[in-house]
Amino acid sequence: MTEIRMTEHQAQLTAVVRERVPVKDLPQFFARALHQALEAMQSQGHHPVGPPFSLYHGMPTDAVDVEAGFPVDGPITAVDGVAPGSLPAGRVVEATHVGPYDRLPQTYEEIVGYMKEQGLTPSSDMWESYLSDPAQEPDPATWRTQIFWPAT
Repeated sequence: MTEIRMTEHQAQLTAVVRERVPVKDLPQFFARALHQALEAMQSQGHHPVGPPFSLYHGMPTDAVDVEAGFPVDGPITAVDGVAPGSLPAGRVVEATHVGPYDRLPQTYEEIVGYMKEQGLTPSSDMWESYLSDPAQEPDPATWRTQIFWPAT
């Protein structure tokens, strides 16, 4: 069972690439978008202030409207497909998924169950912060993904 809780999230400036991406192509999109965001930030003298993340606009189907990037230490200027953005402030349901990415749907099911029990209405947007770097931690069983889902 995943630990799920309500938290208050502070707004956070971001540097992101936003596209509509077929779900099957998400790994390639993430690799490209994170590289682009990091380069754009560094070229403007900014640095990440947290782990890489993806912000999903709406529930994924065959494709999803998604942003991928980093929280950043100050506002960036749009360049080469990288745009300034933000993670929203407010109440979020938060959970930490441990394990491979293909098992994230089970954690999301637990979160939906928690929201129903608490009488909460989920936002159409949610985001994931990737606390583990698969290049540094090759065992998917140890990967940690923090999920944030705004709810009222």
